[in-house]
Parts: sequence; structure tokens; C-alpha cells
Amino acid sequence: MTQYVSNPVNDKGFVDWSSEEDLIWHDLVTRQLGYVEQRACKEYLRGLELLDLPLDRVPQLPEINRVLMRETGWQVEPVPALINFDRFFELLANKKFPVATFLRSREEFDYLQEPDFFHEIFGHCAMLTNPQFAEFTHTYGQLGQRATSKERVYLARLYWFTVEFGLVNEGDELKIYGGGILSSPGETIYALEDPKPLRDKFDIHTVLRTPYRIDIMQPEYFVLDSIEQLYRLSQMDLMFHVRQAMKAGLLPPLFEPKEVTHA
Repeated sequence: MTQYVSNPVNDKGFVDWSSEEDLIWHDLVTRQLGYVEQRACKEYLRGLELLDLPLDRVPQLPEINRVLMRETGWQVEPVPALINFDRFFELLANKKFPVATFLRSREEFDYLQEPDFFHEIFGHCAMLTNPQFAEFTHTYGQLGQRATSKERVYLARLYWFTVEFGLVNEGDELKIYGGGILSSPGETIYALEDPKPLRDKFDIHTVLRTPYRIDIMQPEYFVLDSIEQLYRLSQMDLMFHVRQAMKAGLLPPLFEPKEVTHA
């Protein structure tokens, strides 16, 4: 459940953001720009340049859409704070990226479980200007539309460890492309520089079988050779790999259960 409610969007796609929300946006973006400049992959940084996000106010959806449509044919679609899997996959399958039109409060400035406007726009939309990333996301949506509920649970792990929390090699440096990392100051540092998490070479069978929790720093990341590898994934029979992963079952989690109960 979420305590947040999306702001209404008028018939031209505009949100009447408040002056306080403009200030929150400014503070979130200016702080995070300093973290991602040396740590994000080149495709993300190029996308940020193309989007040319304002610093003094919350951007409007039509501004984002003009850039995405020109570059990859994508659009952002305003949604309530939370949507179900059916709606999520339907949108991606139609090259529409769901964006909840609310911003986190000052009290949850550093960490928010549900994806807000900053996470979706700053974290994800820059990568959607990249044709290879955009094609992978489109294919993912099409697969999810046709998948069973159990297959979708396995597909969710692929999205989590790529679109949300993916790392990529860039020459001899490790860089970030996952929006869940790039919208979090703490995880931007942790993902690349902390000795605790595992950073494993991307393997589709392992990724599909790896459990995750949404409310902790990730204990494990998977590293692509390049963003092109995502495009190659989109050309594979991914559902074959999903079915193989379902037969093999989950790997042991690298984290404690969320709630430990004692008999």
C-alpha cells in the first residue's frame, strides 16, 4: 500500500505542481547529479543531456514525451501511485512508460519504497532515449503481457536486475544504468564502491532464479558487457529461459527474511 496519491493531469498532460514540489525536485536533482556524473554509463548521461531536465521546477510530461518520441518512439504515461502487473506490461508493450505523478515528501527524501516522479523521470527516462535499452524494455512488456502469473514473477527478476539495478562494464570501469540505483544517492555509492555486495557477470539463468528484496541495499548486482547485451537479450527466446528457471527453482536468498518470527 502507498500513502501517496498521484496529482491530477489535465487534458494537455500538465500537472499543477506546487512551489514546495518544485523545491523538492530541485533539491533531489541537484544532489543526485553530483553522484551520477562519474558513475552512470555513457548512454544514461547522453540521455540526461537530451532530456535537458529543468532544475528550478518539476518537468512536465509533454516535455519528456517530445524527446522520447523523437529518439525511440516511447512516451511516458501518467498513472496512479501503484498499478497492477496487467497494466504495467500493457503499457510497456505499447512503448509507454508508467509514471506516477507524485513526489516524495521531505520526510522520505533519501529512501522511498514506491516509485515517485523523480525515480521514474530522473532514474529511468534517460535510458529510454537509447534504442537498444528501449527495444529490450518494449520486448519485455510484450512477453509479460502473454505470460502466466507465475512466469511474470520470474520475469520480474529480470527487470529488477537490469532496468532497476543493473550495472555495465564501460572499458575497464564499472558503471550504472539501473534507474533504481541512479535515483538513490546511497545506492549509487554502495553499488560501485562498497565491498559488501557481489557484482557478478550477467547470466540470464542465474538472474531469473535470484530472489530480491525491495527495501534493502541490494546484496548482489549483475554486470552487462555492454548495453548492446540488453538488445541481444531481447532477440533471444526469453520465455524458454523463464521456463528453465522455473524448473530449476530459486537460488538461496542472500538476505534475511523481512520479518523473523520466533516460535
